[in-house]
Amino acid sequence: MVNRLGGIPHTISCDALGTGVSLGRVEEGLKQYAPVVLYVAQGESSTGVLEDIESIGALCRQYKCLAVVDTVASLGGVPFKMDQWGIDCVFTASQKVLGAPPGTALVSFSDAAVNKYKQRKTLVCSYLLDLGNNAKYWNIEGFGPREAHYTGAIFSFYALREALGVVCEQGLLETQNRHQDAAYYLHSKLESELKLQLFVKDPKWRLPTVTTVCYPKSVDGAGLTKYLMQKFNLEISGGLGPTVGQVWRVGLMGPNASRETVDFIIDCMQKALKSLNNSHI
Repeated sequence: MVNRLGGIPHTISCDALGTGVSLGRVEEGLKQYAPVVLYVAQGESSTGVLEDIESIGALCRQYKCLAVVDTVASLGGVPFKMDQWGIDCVFTASQKVLGAPPGTALVSFSDAAVNKYKQRKTLVCSYLLDLGNNAKYWNIEGFGPREAHYTGAIFSFYALREALGVVCEQGLLETQNRHQDAAYYLHSKLESELKLQLFVKDPKWRLPTVTTVCYPKSVDGAGLTKYLMQKFNLEISGGLGPTVGQVWRVGLMGPNASRETVDFIIDCMQKALKSLNNSHI
């Protein structure tokens, strides 16, 4: 995306898959490249890693770099404090932890990010995604008179409002704790009952909303996901990007983040593994 927009991207890699990026590497990259913007996903759903956004945000402030954070797979399921952590832009999706229908994105900008936008000398490439056009539609002070930028997906907005109301009714902290409890319970069951290994070895890096499970050598990973879908109408994804052919990805988000759901998943996986004649059960 950066290339398509005419930017020059640089990558800061983690030491190994299944771990978060070290702060040393982040600082080294900030020193070496002096970027205007640093992008990071709080919840990396292909590996099941949870990044230390608070510390990364502090480094971005130190090196005067705007911090942009993708919270699509994490917001609502883990702590995230945009203002306190100094994050300049955050976006998420309606259909993950929030549990609303897909199709709506939520976005927030810091004053520093807005000021950076206002200093542009050229138009934003996308008319639809231009912050100024959206701000006028949203009737935000300082962007001029209100304009009809597009027709909003009103029914989706009502659905999103209801989903946010469910979170508010339970309480944000309680919602986060429920996701964490479900993840701990799932990890314990996978290891103790199914004798499977988690891809993210260190618990501090584990994303509660997406658990990555290593394929045992004797298991046809794709065959198991197909079996689960056909027999139990249970969708467990395979790997994505760097983890293709290595892991299953189990999502526990929104209403599905519960011990009852975990019990169902474990029971189905156990039956699937036995049916596929795997000797490790």
